[in-house]
Amino acid sequence: MSKRPDTTSDPTTSSGVSARTTDLLIGGMTCAACVARVEKKLARVEGVSATVNLATGTARVSHPVTVDVDELIATVERAGYTADRPAPPAATGEDDSRSPRDGADDGPGRDEVVDIERLVVTAVLALPVIVISMVPAWQFDRWQHACFSLATPVATWGAWPFHRRALRGLRHATATMDTLVSLGVLASFAWSAYALLWGGAGVTGMRMPFSLLPSADDGVPHIYLEAAVAVPLFVLLGRHLEARARHRSGSALRALAELGADDVELREKDGNRRVPVAELTTGQEFMVRPGEKVATDGVVVEGGSALDLSLVTGESVPVEVTPGTAVVGGAVNSGGLLVVRATAVGADTQLARITRLVTEAQAGKARIQRLADAVAGVFVPVIVAIAGTVLSFWLGAGAAGETAVTTAVAVLVVACPCALGLATPTAFLVASGRGAQLGVLVRGPEALERLRRVDTVVFDKTGTLTTGHMTLTDTTVAEGGPEASEVLRLAAAVEQGSEHPIGRAVVAAARHEEDGVARLPEVTDFRAVAGEGVSGRVDGREVRVRRPRPSEPLPEPLRRAGAAADRAAHTAVIVEIDDRPTGLLAVGDTLRPTSREAVREVRALGIEPVLVTGDGAAPAHAMAERAGIDTVHAGVTPEDKERIVTALREQGRCVTVIGDGVNDAAALASADLGMAMGGGTDAAIGAADITLVRNDMLAVVDAIRLTRRTLSTIRANLVWAFGYNVVTVPLAATGWLNPMVAAAAMSASSVLVVTNSLRLRYYTSGGRRTATPPAPLSSYRPAATEHSHPGRKSDVLSDR
Repeated sequence: MSKRPDTTSDPTTSSGVSARTTDLLIGGMTCAACVARVEKKLARVEGVSATVNLATGTARVSHPVTVDVDELIATVERAGYTADRPAPPAATGEDDSRSPRDGADDGPGRDEVVDIERLVVTAVLALPVIVISMVPAWQFDRWQHACFSLATPVATWGAWPFHRRALRGLRHATATMDTLVSLGVLASFAWSAYALLWGGAGVTGMRMPFSLLPSADDGVPHIYLEAAVAVPLFVLLGRHLEARARHRSGSALRALAELGADDVELREKDGNRRVPVAELTTGQEFMVRPGEKVATDGVVVEGGSALDLSLVTGESVPVEVTPGTAVVGGAVNSGGLLVVRATAVGADTQLARITRLVTEAQAGKARIQRLADAVAGVFVPVIVAIAGTVLSFWLGAGAAGETAVTTAVAVLVVACPCALGLATPTAFLVASGRGAQLGVLVRGPEALERLRRVDTVVFDKTGTLTTGHMTLTDTTVAEGGPEASEVLRLAAAVEQGSEHPIGRAVVAAARHEEDGVARLPEVTDFRAVAGEGVSGRVDGREVRVRRPRPSEPLPEPLRRAGAAADRAAHTAVIVEIDDRPTGLLAVGDTLRPTSREAVREVRALGIEPVLVTGDGAAPAHAMAERAGIDTVHAGVTPEDKERIVTALREQGRCVTVIGDGVNDAAALASADLGMAMGGGTDAAIGAADITLVRNDMLAVVDAIRLTRRTLSTIRANLVWAFGYNVVTVPLAATGWLNPMVAAAAMSASSVLVVTNSLRLRYYTSGGRRTATPPAPLSSYRPAATEHSHPGRKSDVLSDR
């Protein structure tokens, strides 16, 4: 057996024994009864628990380190299934016909070309039997013998996968969906053979009328070859369509995995050379030409361009990048030539983290699915018992033998535990992939279930509702002074020698006005005075940027601008040119472009927004007013945040917290559901149930709406899965379903559930999109560092 790397983690059990989590590929599962059996078998090993996903054909097993993976594989094989370690991502096949469930007859991951050939041959042999049996006018002399010759290979070779799995289950004292199909085919074929040889149906000139009901006219012998061939034909066709549909349900995740570049052009001293991406290491510089993908996460060293991030983070508008801008692997360069320095490679990149989070999320199981699996675990034995009871009842009631047999066969083949097993995992598989495309990463089905009940959203301010970094918000000049752009240019020239957040904001604003490429004027005699400001000589003029002095007389336009900045909780600085107050620059943390719209959408969804921040009352209330939030808690510590969340929950509210900083981690963990901004700290992301990779507050709305759509789809699937069996099994037992119709209905049931789930692939957000450069999941942005200290943002200039 091949030794592949395991997908493992190493927590510690409650008993103090080190534990490990291992993912396995499970082969041979065909319905939810198989899921229940594999989980039950693994649970019999001491200290082992497992969650098996029918849609993905995988098992996530938690086991003590003393239990070897080979022992887990052997346990699954003793249950009658196959198991193997998952292949490394680079080795994952891309064949559209591959299916972990249906391709598992000879092992996990087996290509389905043989099953497709079986389906085609079965169809060619079965269709003439079905047509002739249903149309008496086409029943020529000895037609029944010709149909028997065509039906024999279908009932044996065509249905062999079902017979083989049924025998395997019999050896392990279990029954699955294949048991029902195999019994139905064998019973129909055996009765038909008996009728032809000894029951009078083999005479020349015999004609057999067709009825949708499994009953026979008096004195007319019946054979049910059409049922013997239609059952394997329809089930094979249904499983083929279901497998293709399930393959499409994972297309979003495969698209993420395939986003990375295959090779990269390194920039080296002795010239450029192209190497595989796997050889790229942190710190190396590489070229990204127009139309190429960014090979890995990094920082732009030279050049400027626009990057298309839509497939990575859901940003629909290209993001402008310049030297110093962080970029993510998988983004497409839409403009000029870039030189990028790699900051993360391999499994540490944002794209790899996204793919890993989505994969781990799909291994989970919702509570309602556990109920469905429990029902499916006893479903097949109950159906077999019902079929036996029906057979005995009809025979005891004096019905013809063929009527009793075909009624029992209809019961066997109409029952469908497959739909029960696929109802939830297929919907979540599609939803988690679609969420990743929209920049929303959900950790598991449990998070979806909790998000549906949320009625209160607690927003952090800095880095969540706001951009998280200081930005120039207004430039005002005195009458008779130079233009605002000139004042900004001169102020930025002296501030470029400062590392203060205000200086960086002024410099960034000046360069943005010049498309980020113009060089600022040189400054001489630069001086920085703590608590006062900076000054220097620019273009022959003395320029000073300083904080306003108390009761300082200023020109009226500057005085009004300063008062407006105070009301908005922004920081004002005076620009003096040749000792004359000439301009006023207002700097502050600004609301994200989509925050107000997101708050309005949250309200429309029936959820109350609350702002909880460590900032002072003035900036908190000013920002809340702009965002449209009425309830504000300002000046709170991280412990206070947690207490506020706990108090809301004690009031009976279901609370989700959205934050990005270290000081948000406790509140995120104490909430019913935590959401972390993807550009936030590792502590916040680790404590959250949902990560918003797209730094856009409309992603919150996307998460809520997608969750509600997903749960609505799951409910519809389960209603159908349970309702179908509740209605059709009694119909079949009372003689109202022909076995052929029953087989078609059973196959259609599974296909319908998967197809309904696939509609989630086309979920679209109703919100507009704003381009905001995403930060790597592991990065610590300056805003997160500032936010970890509960000091007031308006006092950030107290040292100037």
